[in-house]
Amino acid sequence: MGEVQSSEQKGSGTGIDALIEVVEFNLGGKRYALDIQLVREIVVMMPITPIPRAPDFISGVLNLHGEITYIINLNKLLAVDDPAIRKDQKIIVFVPGAAKGNNVGIIVDNVSSVFQVQKEDIETMIDNSSSNLSNFVKGIIKLRSEEQDKSRKGLLIWIDMEKIIEGMVPG
Repeated sequence: MGEVQSSEQKGSGTGIDALIEVVEFNLGGKRYALDIQLVREIVVMMPITPIPRAPDFISGVLNLHGEITYIINLNKLLAVDDPAIRKDQKIIVFVPGAAKGNNVGIIVDNVSSVFQVQKEDIETMIDNSSSNLSNFVKGIIKLRSEEQDKSRKGLLIWIDMEKIIEGMVPG
């Protein structure tokens, strides 16, 4: 299993450099996050055209603003429960630079929020080739409970979408 290293151990900055902005989303009843700078837009579920003989985690393609966008079923890719696609789900579409110039999106159950995390609240994954975990987890975010928002506590798995997409999209 990948080792976790606190950013305190690595040395963390102060001020604006110590903040990372993430998108929180739900998938199979679990909470995840990814880097906001990778996200182009979030859209409601729309018809997806399957691609024959594509890997099972590729749901297909859709026409988004006149551009062909490949859609990844993150449930299947991460082996999370409930891989069926539903009309109430959302699609997070990434900036083309995140997918080597291609248009790529992922299916998620819901997008909860966008917020900033202090680096000291993140335990980053140390790359360990013996673990599949380090292939898609960038780190674990420890959420601090705000007095006015009790739902904002616990842990979030910070997904490394750049690494996931890099392994799927031909260069």
